[in-house]
Amino acid sequence: MSAPSVRVVLAEDDLIVREGVQHLIAGLDGMDVVDAVGDLPAVEEAVERLKPDVVVTDIRLPPSLTDEGLRLARTLRERHPEVGVVVLTQHAEPEYARTLMEAGGSSRAYLLKERVTNRGQLESAIRTVVAGGAYVDSAVVERVLAASAERTSDRVDALTPREIQVIGLIAQAKSNEAVARELNISTRAVERHVNAIFSRLQIEQSPDVSRRVMAVLVYLEDLRRRESSDQQAVG
Repeated sequence: MSAPSVRVVLAEDDLIVREGVQHLIAGLDGMDVVDAVGDLPAVEEAVERLKPDVVVTDIRLPPSLTDEGLRLARTLRERHPEVGVVVLTQHAEPEYARTLMEAGGSSRAYLLKERVTNRGQLESAIRTVVAGGAYVDSAVVERVLAASAERTSDRVDALTPREIQVIGLIAQAKSNEAVARELNISTRAVERHVNAIFSRLQIEQSPDVSRRVMAVLVYLEDLRRRESSDQQAVG
């Protein structure tokens, strides 16, 4: 006996795009588009009436054409947590992806519209949310990682030359006392430098995480990235 079809409600205000995506989904094995609508009130009504497995929605829908897809995802998380949501967008905006996932990434996907023509990616996104997983377009992930690397680099750049010396010695597993001897300064001065490093690297106090270890990891990752960039420049 075959598994029941994945029931999909599609929300897209552009009629031509809506018909195209509907055709693509209908062509996927084991998937059935049970309704295709063009605005936020219509998709909310369709979910209440049809109880689909997944909603595939544009991020912008009438009436305001702003972030209706994200608001729909939040509403369904509260009212129908069993319904997965695949949000389609024209732009690789990390902030939108974070907003979509902030209440929990389970059964949520964020996919660029340009990928929709790739049936494999569209099917993967839909099946991932049906299975309770999270799916974020690789282009968005790359932008998030690039932004994170840039922020890390900015924080390390804020360290003073003396603080760079201190964190470099800490990265060699040296204690504050050993760092003090190495730099010929007092242990109290090392402690002040360490606290300044935590502040500049924006590493918050936490009972579950060693700030000393986190500072070293940030420093070493930035060092690794810079060395990699230098090697590519030479190559």
